Amino acid sequence: MPSPDDNARRIPAAAICAYMEDALRACALPDGDAKIVAGAMLDADLSGSDAHGIFRLAGYVKQLRAGNFNPRANIKVLERGPATALVDGDNGMGHLVMTYAANLAVELARASGVGWVGVRRSNHSGAGSTYASIPLAHGMVGIYSAVSASNFMAPWGGAEPLLGTNPIAVAIPAGKEAPVVLDIATSVASNGQIRTYANQGRPLPEGWVISREDGQPITDGNRLEEGMFVPVGTYKGSGLAIVLGLLGGPLNRAAFGRDVKDTNAPAERESNTGHFIVALDPARFVPLDTFKSEIDRHVHDLASSKKLPGVDEIRIPGQGRIARRADRENNGVPLAPGLIKQVDELAKTLGITPLSARS
Repeated sequence: MPSPDDNARRIPAAAICAYMEDALRACALPDGDAKIVAGAMLDADLSGSDAHGIFRLAGYVKQLRAGNFNPRANIKVLERGPATALVDGDNGMGHLVMTYAANLAVELARASGVGWVGVRRSNHSGAGSTYASIPLAHGMVGIYSAVSASNFMAPWGGAEPLLGTNPIAVAIPAGKEAPVVLDIATSVASNGQIRTYANQGRPLPEGWVISREDGQPITDGNRLEEGMFVPVGTYKGSGLAIVLGLLGGPLNRAAFGRDVKDTNAPAERESNTGHFIVALDPARFVPLDTFKSEIDRHVHDLASSKKLPGVDEIRIPGQGRIARRADRENNGVPLAPGLIKQVDELAKTLGITPLSARS
């Protein structure tokens, strides 16, 4: 993610959460569901996944008010085995559906050592790390992926966007060290990151987006509709997006490829977004304390290993999350002035107290 705007204002986390709850309730979500969705969005803001927190609220409100998301979804299990389940999200908010699915994966893993839960008829759910970290809280490994709600990439060498920036998030428990938490898109830059640059009028770094016509770099955010996102690691990222998409889509009877409905297109049908979440109990392989100690040892070895000239720090995925959360919980979440203005204007249409008046 890009750093927040230099003129960013620090807004208390509690004020952001209360504002989002009010906004979601104004869109007909029940109180309990509004709390879950707002909590998942706040988790993204606190963790530094700024493109998946309150940044997304206006888009969600638009979808809810247009009737494209079901605000009172009846989430249910369609198929269930000793270690597997398939969940139908009833076109509900993805945050609700994935919170349900992740907790079900933990339940399955407690009994069988591993739980794999597939999801269909869901929607965008925010930061993958939010759901991979649910098993983490139970001393388990969490693995999450999804079929992105829009196609922004082509298969490597192609000129037609048929792939999403299908993310993968993995959370591994540790002892004294911070848990290892990786959350990445399969594009060089995530959709949220690219949109943030474009919304702020900042030039896109070369190598993020290329033209559909000739494959040349696009750096003007106003030209995104002409472009395609570049997969991380060229053909390797493209291949990873394909396999994650196949496991999140067809395996769950969810959309993939040409079946994916662009979230910005006129609503003709629900998105049928697919996800999957895996919870793995490491105690089935080795005592949990032993496993955590080994993770600590290896994290320390990696982080303290010899550095190249000019490198100040070797960063292990997840190491910055705890400090970032503590800073934002204590000092507020940095929000750009343009974003605060947007959500304040949104508040007027919803008949709720503006965010700027809550802090």
